Amino acid sequence: MSFVKDSANRTPIVDTVFAVVELAKEAKAKYGDDQVVDAVIGSLYTEEGKLATLNTVFSTLKNIDDAHLAKYAVSFTGNPDFQKDAIDWVLDGNSDLYKEVIATPGGTGAVGMSIENCLEPGQTLIIPEIAWGSYALMAQMNNFEVARYSLFDGDHFNMSSFKATCKEVMAKQERLVLIINDPCHNPTGYSMSEDEWKEVIAFLNECSKTHDVVLINDIAYIDFSYRGAYAKKYFTCFDEISDKVAVIVAFSISKSMTSYGLRCGAAILLAKTLEGVEELKVVFEKSARATWSNINNGAMEMFATVMEEKKPEYLAEKQKYVDLLKARSDLFLKEANEAGLKTYPYKEGFFVTLAMDNDTRDKYHEALMNEQIYTVKVNKGIRVAICSMPLDKVKGLAARMKAILDTVA
Repeated sequence: MSFVKDSANRTPIVDTVFAVVELAKEAKAKYGDDQVVDAVIGSLYTEEGKLATLNTVFSTLKNIDDAHLAKYAVSFTGNPDFQKDAIDWVLDGNSDLYKEVIATPGGTGAVGMSIENCLEPGQTLIIPEIAWGSYALMAQMNNFEVARYSLFDGDHFNMSSFKATCKEVMAKQERLVLIINDPCHNPTGYSMSEDEWKEVIAFLNECSKTHDVVLINDIAYIDFSYRGAYAKKYFTCFDEISDKVAVIVAFSISKSMTSYGLRCGAAILLAKTLEGVEELKVVFEKSARATWSNINNGAMEMFATVMEEKKPEYLAEKQKYVDLLKARSDLFLKEANEAGLKTYPYKEGFFVTLAMDNDTRDKYHEALMNEQIYTVKVNKGIRVAICSMPLDKVKGLAARMKAILDTVA
Protein backbone atom coordinates (compact mmCIF):
# COMPACT_ATOMS: atom_id res chain seq x y z
CA MET A 1 0.00 0.00 0.00
CA SER A 2 1.22 3.51 -0.80
CA PHE A 3 -0.46 6.91 -0.69
CA VAL A 4 2.31 8.93 -2.34
CA LYS A 5 3.74 8.83 -5.84
CA ASP A 6 6.12 6.00 -6.65
CA SER A 7 9.04 8.34 -7.27
CA ALA A 8 8.74 10.00 -3.84
CA ASN A 9 11.71 9.59 -1.51
CA ARG A 10 10.38 8.00 1.69
CA THR A 11 13.50 8.42 3.82
CA PRO A 12 12.58 10.49 6.92
CA ILE A 13 14.16 13.93 7.03
CA VAL A 14 16.83 14.48 9.67
CA ASP A 15 17.46 18.18 10.21
CA THR A 16 20.94 18.35 11.72
CA VAL A 17 20.46 21.92 12.91
CA PHE A 18 17.18 21.61 14.79
CA ALA A 19 18.17 18.28 16.34
CA VAL A 20 21.26 19.85 17.92
CA VAL A 21 19.25 22.92 18.92
CA GLU A 22 17.15 20.64 21.11
CA LEU A 23 20.23 18.99 22.62
CA ALA A 24 21.66 22.42 23.45
CA LYS A 25 18.39 23.44 25.11
CA GLU A 26 18.43 20.30 27.24
CA ALA A 27 22.03 20.96 28.25
CA LYS A 28 21.22 24.54 29.28
CA ALA A 29 18.32 23.31 31.41
CA LYS A 30 20.57 20.74 33.08
CA TYR A 31 23.84 22.65 33.49
CA GLY A 32 22.84 26.32 33.16
CA ASP A 33 23.50 28.77 30.33
CA ASP A 34 26.95 29.69 31.63
CA GLN A 35 28.22 26.14 31.24
CA VAL A 36 26.98 25.64 27.66
CA VAL A 37 28.33 27.05 24.40
CA ASP A 38 25.50 27.19 21.88
CA ALA A 39 27.11 27.71 18.46
CA VAL A 40 24.17 26.18 16.60
CA ILE A 41 21.52 28.82 15.98
CA GLY A 42 21.80 30.42 12.54
CA SER A 43 20.09 33.65 13.55
CA LEU A 44 21.56 36.90 14.82
CA TYR A 45 21.52 37.24 18.61
CA THR A 46 22.32 40.15 20.89
CA GLU A 47 25.10 40.19 23.49
CA GLU A 48 22.37 39.52 26.07
CA GLY A 49 21.44 36.25 24.36
CA LYS A 50 18.18 37.41 22.81
CA LEU A 51 17.12 37.15 19.18
CA ALA A 52 18.15 40.38 17.48
CA THR A 53 15.19 42.28 16.05
CA LEU A 54 15.57 45.62 14.32
CA ASN A 55 13.26 48.18 15.92
CA THR A 56 13.00 50.06 12.62
CA VAL A 57 11.51 46.94 11.07
CA PHE A 58 9.12 45.82 13.77
CA SER A 59 7.84 49.25 14.78
CA THR A 60 6.94 49.72 11.12
CA LEU A 61 5.21 46.35 10.98
CA LYS A 62 3.21 47.03 14.14
CA ASN A 63 2.02 50.37 12.80
CA ILE A 64 0.51 48.83 9.67
CA ASP A 65 -3.28 48.85 9.76
CA ASP A 66 -4.86 45.51 10.70
CA ALA A 67 -6.76 45.36 7.44
CA HIS A 68 -3.52 45.66 5.47
CA LEU A 69 -1.93 42.92 7.56
CA ALA A 70 -4.90 40.65 7.03
CA LYS A 71 -5.62 41.13 3.35
CA TYR A 72 -4.16 39.41 0.33
CA ALA A 73 -1.33 41.01 -1.57
CA VAL A 74 -2.23 42.89 -4.76
CA SER A 75 -0.85 40.06 -6.89
CA PHE A 76 0.58 36.60 -6.40
CA THR A 77 3.79 37.99 -7.91
CA GLY A 78 4.02 40.60 -5.14
CA ASN A 79 2.91 44.15 -4.53
CA PRO A 80 4.21 46.64 -7.13
CA ASP A 81 5.96 48.85 -4.57
CA PHE A 82 7.58 45.79 -3.02
CA GLN A 83 8.81 44.61 -6.42
CA LYS A 84 10.32 47.99 -7.25
CA ASP A 85 11.92 48.38 -3.84
CA ALA A 86 13.36 44.85 -3.95
CA ILE A 87 15.09 45.62 -7.26
CA ASP A 88 16.33 49.00 -6.04
CA TRP A 89 17.60 47.66 -2.73
CA VAL A 90 19.21 44.45 -3.94
CA LEU A 91 20.79 45.59 -7.18
CA ASP A 92 21.51 49.12 -5.94
CA GLY A 93 21.89 50.46 -9.47
CA ASN A 94 24.51 47.88 -10.40
CA SER A 95 22.71 46.21 -13.32
CA ASP A 96 21.26 47.35 -16.64
CA LEU A 97 19.82 43.95 -17.53
CA TYR A 98 16.12 43.32 -18.11
CA LYS A 99 14.60 42.41 -14.77
CA GLU A 100 11.42 41.15 -13.12
CA VAL A 101 10.51 40.21 -9.54
CA ILE A 102 8.45 37.37 -8.12
CA ALA A 103 7.68 37.57 -4.39
CA THR A 104 8.53 34.34 -2.57
CA PRO A 105 8.30 32.84 0.94
CA GLY A 106 11.84 33.74 1.95
CA GLY A 107 15.00 33.09 -0.01
CA THR A 108 14.17 29.39 0.21
CA GLY A 109 11.10 29.93 -1.95
CA ALA A 110 13.19 31.75 -4.54
CA VAL A 111 15.81 28.99 -4.76
CA GLY A 112 13.23 26.20 -4.75
CA MET A 113 11.10 27.82 -7.44
CA SER A 114 14.17 28.34 -9.61
CA ILE A 115 15.44 24.77 -9.64
CA GLU A 116 11.92 23.33 -9.95
CA ASN A 117 11.16 25.34 -13.07
CA CYS A 118 14.53 25.23 -14.81
CA LEU A 119 15.35 21.51 -14.69
CA GLU A 120 13.57 18.38 -15.93
CA PRO A 121 13.22 15.32 -13.66
CA GLY A 122 16.38 13.24 -13.84
CA GLN A 123 18.58 16.21 -14.77
CA THR A 124 21.41 17.46 -12.58
CA LEU A 125 21.70 20.52 -10.34
CA ILE A 126 25.20 21.86 -9.63
CA ILE A 127 25.96 23.01 -6.06
CA PRO A 128 29.06 23.49 -3.88
CA GLU A 129 30.26 20.43 -1.96
CA ILE A 130 30.09 22.51 1.23
CA ALA A 131 26.64 24.07 1.20
CA TRP A 132 23.32 24.64 2.90
CA GLY A 133 21.78 21.19 3.12
CA SER A 134 18.41 22.22 1.73
CA TYR A 135 19.83 22.62 -1.79
CA ALA A 136 20.29 18.86 -2.03
CA LEU A 137 16.92 18.24 -0.38
CA MET A 138 15.17 20.45 -2.92
CA ALA A 139 16.84 18.51 -5.70
CA GLN A 140 15.82 15.22 -4.14
CA MET A 141 12.20 16.24 -3.80
CA ASN A 142 12.08 17.16 -7.49
CA ASN A 143 13.84 13.98 -8.65
CA PHE A 144 16.98 15.82 -9.73
CA GLU A 145 20.51 14.54 -9.46
CA VAL A 146 23.19 16.65 -7.77
CA ALA A 147 26.77 17.34 -8.89
CA ARG A 148 29.05 19.08 -6.40
CA TYR A 149 32.07 21.25 -7.12
CA SER A 150 34.92 21.64 -4.66
CA LEU A 151 34.54 25.07 -3.11
CA PHE A 152 38.14 25.98 -2.32
CA ASP A 153 41.58 25.79 -3.83
CA GLY A 154 43.72 26.98 -0.95
CA ASP A 155 42.15 30.23 0.19
CA HIS A 156 40.40 30.97 -3.12
CA PHE A 157 37.31 29.80 -5.01
CA ASN A 158 38.10 26.54 -6.76
CA MET A 159 37.58 27.66 -10.33
CA SER A 160 39.07 24.49 -11.82
CA SER A 161 36.66 22.20 -9.98
CA PHE A 162 33.74 24.50 -10.75
CA LYS A 163 34.48 24.44 -14.47
CA ALA A 164 35.16 20.70 -14.57
CA THR A 165 31.89 19.93 -12.79
CA CYS A 166 29.94 22.11 -15.20
CA LYS A 167 31.56 20.39 -18.19
CA GLU A 168 30.74 16.94 -16.81
CA VAL A 169 27.08 17.89 -16.43
CA MET A 170 26.99 19.52 -19.88
CA ALA A 171 28.05 16.22 -21.39
CA LYS A 172 24.82 14.66 -20.06
CA GLN A 173 22.18 17.36 -20.60
CA GLU A 174 21.37 20.42 -22.68
CA ARG A 175 20.88 22.85 -19.80
CA LEU A 176 23.19 24.03 -17.04
CA VAL A 177 21.57 25.07 -13.73
CA LEU A 178 23.89 25.95 -10.86
CA ILE A 179 23.85 27.60 -7.45
CA ILE A 180 26.47 29.99 -6.14
CA ASN A 181 25.80 31.14 -2.57
CA ASP A 182 27.68 34.45 -2.38
CA PRO A 183 28.55 36.72 -0.65
CA CYS A 184 28.75 35.58 3.00
CA HIS A 185 28.61 31.91 2.02
CA ASN A 186 26.70 29.56 4.29
CA PRO A 187 28.44 27.87 6.09
CA THR A 188 32.03 29.06 5.48
CA GLY A 189 31.70 32.85 5.41
CA TYR A 190 33.60 33.11 2.13
CA SER A 191 32.90 35.92 -0.34
CA MET A 192 34.13 35.80 -3.90
CA SER A 193 36.25 38.58 -5.38
CA GLU A 194 35.07 40.60 -8.34
CA ASP A 195 37.76 38.93 -10.47
CA GLU A 196 36.43 35.50 -9.50
CA TRP A 197 32.94 36.57 -10.50
CA LYS A 198 34.21 37.91 -13.82
CA GLU A 199 35.85 34.57 -14.57
CA VAL A 200 32.67 32.68 -13.65
CA ILE A 201 30.57 34.82 -15.98
CA ALA A 202 33.09 34.52 -18.84
CA PHE A 203 33.06 30.73 -18.44
CA LEU A 204 29.24 30.55 -18.34
CA ASN A 205 29.14 32.60 -21.53
CA GLU A 206 31.36 29.98 -23.16
CA CYS A 207 29.04 27.25 -21.90
CA SER A 208 26.07 29.13 -23.34
CA LYS A 209 27.40 28.65 -26.87
CA THR A 210 26.10 25.08 -26.68
CA HIS A 211 23.82 25.03 -23.61
CA ASP A 212 21.17 27.18 -21.95
CA VAL A 213 22.54 28.39 -18.61
CA VAL A 214 20.75 29.43 -15.41
CA LEU A 215 22.81 30.85 -12.56
CA ILE A 216 21.04 30.98 -9.19
CA ASN A 217 22.81 33.46 -6.93
CA ASP A 218 21.68 32.91 -3.34
CA ILE A 219 22.38 36.18 -1.48
CA ALA A 220 20.64 35.34 1.80
CA TYR A 221 23.25 37.03 4.02
CA ILE A 222 24.35 39.89 1.75
CA ASP A 223 23.00 42.64 3.98
CA PHE A 224 25.35 41.58 6.77
CA SER A 225 28.44 41.89 4.61
CA TYR A 226 31.21 43.87 6.26
CA ARG A 227 31.61 45.87 3.03
CA GLY A 228 28.22 47.57 3.06
CA ALA A 229 26.94 48.71 -0.33
CA TYR A 230 30.24 47.73 -1.97
CA ALA A 231 29.26 44.08 -1.48
CA LYS A 232 26.73 44.55 -4.30
CA LYS A 233 29.20 45.88 -6.87
CA TYR A 234 29.77 42.40 -8.32
CA PHE A 235 26.28 42.54 -9.83
CA THR A 236 27.86 44.66 -12.57
CA CYS A 237 29.56 41.46 -13.77
CA PHE A 238 26.13 40.01 -14.61
CA ASP A 239 25.66 42.64 -17.30
CA GLU A 240 28.24 40.74 -19.37
CA ILE A 241 26.08 37.60 -19.67
CA SER A 242 25.14 36.34 -23.11
CA ASP A 243 21.55 36.11 -24.27
CA LYS A 244 21.59 32.37 -23.44
CA VAL A 245 22.42 32.95 -19.77
CA ALA A 246 19.85 33.93 -17.14
CA VAL A 247 20.58 34.96 -13.56
CA ILE A 248 18.12 34.49 -10.70
CA VAL A 249 19.02 36.36 -7.53
CA ALA A 250 17.42 34.77 -4.46
CA PHE A 251 16.84 37.50 -1.87
CA SER A 252 15.83 36.89 1.75
CA ILE A 253 13.95 39.63 3.59
CA SER A 254 13.81 37.12 6.44
CA LYS A 255 17.56 37.65 6.97
CA SER A 256 17.94 41.28 5.92
CA MET A 257 15.07 42.46 8.14
CA THR A 258 15.76 40.05 11.05
CA SER A 259 12.25 38.71 10.44
CA TYR A 260 12.91 35.01 9.95
CA GLY A 261 9.39 33.85 10.69
CA LEU A 262 7.62 36.30 8.38
CA ARG A 263 8.86 34.27 5.37
CA CYS A 264 9.22 36.87 2.69
CA GLY A 265 11.75 37.17 -0.11
CA ALA A 266 12.09 37.58 -3.84
CA ALA A 267 13.33 35.89 -6.97
CA ILE A 268 14.88 38.67 -9.05
CA LEU A 269 14.98 37.51 -12.67
CA LEU A 270 17.73 38.94 -14.88
CA ALA A 271 18.37 38.38 -18.59
CA LYS A 272 20.04 40.08 -21.52
CA THR A 273 16.83 40.20 -23.55
CA LEU A 274 13.25 41.13 -22.77
CA GLU A 275 12.12 37.79 -24.23
CA GLY A 276 14.41 35.91 -21.84
CA VAL A 277 13.17 37.59 -18.71
CA GLU A 278 9.52 37.41 -19.83
CA GLU A 279 9.77 33.65 -20.35
CA LEU A 280 11.02 33.22 -16.79
CA LYS A 281 8.35 35.55 -15.43
CA VAL A 282 5.44 33.73 -17.10
CA VAL A 283 6.52 30.33 -15.77
CA PHE A 284 7.49 31.60 -12.32
CA GLU A 285 4.27 33.52 -11.75
CA LYS A 286 2.20 30.45 -12.61
CA SER A 287 4.36 28.39 -10.29
CA ALA A 288 3.81 30.92 -7.49
CA ARG A 289 0.07 30.85 -8.02
CA ALA A 290 -0.01 27.06 -7.99
CA THR A 291 2.29 26.63 -4.98
CA TRP A 292 1.81 29.34 -2.35
CA SER A 293 -0.70 31.63 -4.10
CA ASN A 294 0.11 34.76 -2.09
CA ILE A 295 2.96 36.20 -0.04
CA ASN A 296 2.67 37.86 3.38
CA ASN A 297 1.18 41.27 2.59
CA GLY A 298 2.29 42.83 5.87
CA ALA A 299 5.91 41.76 5.35
CA MET A 300 5.96 43.26 1.87
CA GLU A 301 4.38 46.51 3.05
CA MET A 302 6.83 46.71 5.96
CA PHE A 303 9.79 46.28 3.60
CA ALA A 304 8.50 48.91 1.18
CA THR A 305 7.85 51.38 3.99
CA VAL A 306 11.31 50.90 5.49
CA MET A 307 12.97 51.28 2.09
CA GLU A 308 11.00 54.39 1.14
CA GLU A 309 10.68 56.19 4.46
CA LYS A 310 13.15 54.81 7.01
CA LYS A 311 16.22 53.62 5.12
CA PRO A 312 18.78 55.77 7.03
CA GLU A 313 17.43 54.56 10.39
CA TYR A 314 17.41 50.96 9.17
CA LEU A 315 20.99 51.17 7.89
CA ALA A 316 22.26 52.73 11.11
CA GLU A 317 20.54 50.14 13.30
CA LYS A 318 21.67 47.23 11.15
CA GLN A 319 25.26 48.50 11.09
CA LYS A 320 25.53 48.04 14.86
CA TYR A 321 24.90 44.33 14.38
CA VAL A 322 27.25 44.13 11.41
CA ASP A 323 29.95 45.64 13.62
CA LEU A 324 29.12 43.19 16.39
CA LEU A 325 29.28 40.26 13.99
CA LYS A 326 32.68 41.43 12.79
CA ALA A 327 33.96 41.77 16.35
CA ARG A 328 32.89 38.19 17.07
CA SER A 329 34.42 36.77 13.90
CA ASP A 330 37.65 38.74 14.34
CA LEU A 331 38.05 37.40 17.87
CA PHE A 332 37.29 33.80 16.96
CA LEU A 333 39.57 33.78 13.91
CA LYS A 334 42.43 35.46 15.78
CA GLU A 335 42.28 32.88 18.53
CA ALA A 336 41.79 30.02 16.05
CA ASN A 337 44.93 31.10 14.22
CA GLU A 338 46.86 31.31 17.49
CA ALA A 339 45.66 27.86 18.54
CA GLY A 340 46.27 26.25 15.14
CA LEU A 341 42.57 25.47 14.61
CA LYS A 342 42.07 25.21 10.85
CA THR A 343 39.10 27.00 9.28
CA TYR A 344 37.93 27.44 5.71
CA PRO A 345 38.72 30.90 4.30
CA TYR A 346 36.35 33.33 5.99
CA LYS A 347 35.61 36.86 4.78
CA GLU A 348 32.30 37.82 6.40
CA GLY A 349 28.97 36.43 7.48
CA PHE A 350 27.11 34.46 10.13
CA PHE A 351 29.27 31.33 10.27
CA VAL A 352 32.84 30.07 10.47
CA THR A 353 33.48 26.45 9.48
CA LEU A 354 36.32 24.28 10.77
CA ALA A 355 37.97 22.23 8.04
CA MET A 356 38.35 18.45 8.43
CA ASP A 357 37.41 15.13 6.86
CA ASN A 358 34.02 13.65 7.66
CA ASP A 359 35.32 10.78 9.81
CA THR A 360 37.11 13.23 12.08
CA ARG A 361 34.09 15.53 11.99
CA ASP A 362 31.75 12.85 13.34
CA LYS A 363 34.01 11.94 16.27
CA TYR A 364 34.80 15.57 16.97
CA HIS A 365 31.17 16.68 17.00
CA GLU A 366 30.38 14.08 19.63
CA ALA A 367 33.44 15.04 21.68
CA LEU A 368 32.43 18.71 21.58
CA MET A 369 28.95 17.91 22.88
CA ASN A 370 30.50 15.89 25.71
CA GLU A 371 32.13 19.18 26.74
CA GLN A 372 28.85 21.11 26.32
CA ILE A 373 29.90 22.80 23.07
CA TYR A 374 27.14 22.52 20.48
CA THR A 375 27.84 23.01 16.78
CA VAL A 376 26.49 21.77 13.43
CA LYS A 377 28.02 19.10 11.21
CA VAL A 378 28.37 20.06 7.55
CA ASN A 379 30.14 18.26 4.73
CA LYS A 380 33.88 18.28 5.49
CA GLY A 381 33.57 20.44 8.54
CA ILE A 382 32.00 21.81 11.70
CA ARG A 383 29.92 24.98 11.48
CA VAL A 384 30.30 27.52 14.29
CA ALA A 385 27.46 30.05 14.44
CA ILE A 386 29.28 33.17 15.60
CA CYS A 387 26.10 35.11 14.77
CA SER A 388 24.38 33.85 17.91
CA MET A 389 27.26 33.82 20.43
CA PRO A 390 28.06 36.77 22.70
CA LEU A 391 31.68 37.87 22.78
CA ASP A 392 32.29 36.40 26.23
CA LYS A 393 31.35 32.96 24.87
CA VAL A 394 33.52 33.46 21.78
CA LYS A 395 36.55 34.39 23.88
CA GLY A 396 38.66 31.31 24.55
CA LEU A 397 36.41 29.03 22.51
CA ALA A 398 38.88 28.35 19.70
CA ALA A 399 41.56 27.17 22.13
CA ARG A 400 39.05 24.87 23.87
CA MET A 401 37.91 23.47 20.54
CA LYS A 402 41.49 22.85 19.40
CA ALA A 403 42.29 21.00 22.63
CA ILE A 404 39.27 18.76 22.13
CA LEU A 405 40.15 18.20 18.46
CA ASP A 406 43.61 17.02 19.46
CA THR A 407 42.02 14.20 21.46
CA VAL A 408 40.15 12.77 18.47
CA ALA A 409 42.24 13.64 15.39
